[in-house]
Parts: sequence; C-alpha cells; structure tokens
Amino acid sequence: MVIDLTPTRNNTGPARLLDMIEGRSKQVFKTWLANRPEAWRDKVDVVAMDGFTGFKTATVEELPDAVTVMDPFHVVRLAGDALDRCRRRIQQTLHGHRGRATDPLYRARRMLHTGDGLLTDKQRTRLEALFAEEDHLEVEVTWGAYQQMITAYREPDPALGRELMRRLIASLSSGIPAALIELRTLGRTLKTRAVDVLAYFDRPGTSNGPTEAICECCSGWSGTGWSRWFRSCCSAVTLEAIGPFPGALPLNCPGEQRGRHRPAHFGDLIRRLSDPTSDSGS
Repeated sequence: MVIDLTPTRNNTGPARLLDMIEGRSKQVFKTWLANRPEAWRDKVDVVAMDGFTGFKTATVEELPDAVTVMDPFHVVRLAGDALDRCRRRIQQTLHGHRGRATDPLYRARRMLHTGDGLLTDKQRTRLEALFAEEDHLEVEVTWGAYQQMITAYREPDPALGRELMRRLIASLSSGIPAALIELRTLGRTLKTRAVDVLAYFDRPGTSNGPTEAICECCSGWSGTGWSRWFRSCCSAVTLEAIGPFPGALPLNCPGEQRGRHRPAHFGDLIRRLSDPTSDSGS
C-alpha cells in the first residue's frame, strides 16, 4: 500500500492512496518505483516505512535523493516488543509457567506500556511495588529504555528529541549486560537503522500512520484478520512531496499530562544489574 502524505504536511487535504501492490518484498516495491516516470520519482522527498529492510534498500536504489525515515510507531513497537519478551522470560524463569491473572508481571503487562507521564497515582504505586522486587530488575531496565524512547518522541523540541534518541541508541549499542537479551537485540537493530530513526526528528510529523489507519478504519477489516493480512501481504510505505498522481484517492479515516514519576536513571539500572551489591538507583 503506497500512500502520499504531502497534502497532510501542506495542510491542503487528507493523505492520498496511490496504489495497492500485492506482495511484501524489496522487489515488489522496487519494481513499482521503477515503473514510475523519472520526473515523478525525482520529486519524492521523503519515504516513511516500517523496519522491513527491503523497503529501505529499494528506496535507496530507486530514489537515491529521497530521505528514508523509520516510522516512530514501528520504532516504539520494537521497544515494546522487547519489553514484552523480557517480561515473559522473567515470568517463566520465576514461576515456571505463562502469566496468570494473579501474577504481578502479567497483571502489569498493559501498565508497563503506558507512557510515564500518563500513569495514575494508583498505577505509580503498583509500578513501584513491582520494581521493588529485585527479581524484576531486568524488566525495570527494559521498561526504562522503552520510556526513554517515548520521551524522545514526545519532546516538543525536535533537536532535543533527536539528541535524546541518539543517546539512547548509543547506550543500547554497547555495554549492555548479557542477561538483557532483549535490549541487546533492540540495540543492534537501532544501531543498524539509526540514520532512519534519527531522520524523523529532522522532519517531524513524518509517518506512515495513514497506511496503518486505512487497515483499521475500513468497515469489516479491523478485528477480522484482514488488516493483518494487508500488512503481511502488501507493500506499505508513505511518500511525501510527489505532486499530482493519476487515480490517487483521498483517505478520510475517522479518527493534561499528569505529574511525572521519574524512573531510575537508565545507566544506574544497568550498573545495578552488572553489580548486584550496588546501592545506586531504584
């Protein structure tokens, strides 16, 4: 699914559906781009995408002057998935079974994904009790990285947000204890795609959200498996600044920060994990 985000960036209208392409591969997207007129391709300024490397390489080969941006939604989802995998691993290690309704880690699964500034007082109390258990330290460390990523994207100043994200990527790229399997994997991925992740802050608002939206807002698709089929079988990217495109369709989909609880500094959590006798952080 190829979307033009130019109208939304220029405040001239909704995003436009340009085409729906069967298949999700580098070659599918590369062929589609190659079949566009050269004058049209030269006007493409930005390409927003998920973490699939095939879209990245196809864009570089066919649109060498375009800026590639890894969509914030998918970047945060990488961190969220790492948090979930860590929670499940610790759950299994401690209790020998999958999460149950009475297990603290399982009960906190949704709360762990809530932005720090949106936590209620009751949720903060529950979170503090959860992290008071030393056995949950690895979950706390991974949660800390997840929260730092959200903080970077929510920062109103793009330059500061970019610096926060750069520091996070650097901190996850080296010095992570071997026990933090999920964070080490996340760090490698972010390091590989750092240029695309950081490019977002140079062009705030760039997103392939309209692609996700059309999969969810169309009647009868969401919740039936169709939206997942679309994401797995169709190319899904967003283009900007491309100008007129014959047959393009407009996408008209329907669609007080609380006091902040400061999590322990990420570096302190890493040191605690590396040195169990350390008293720093909590």
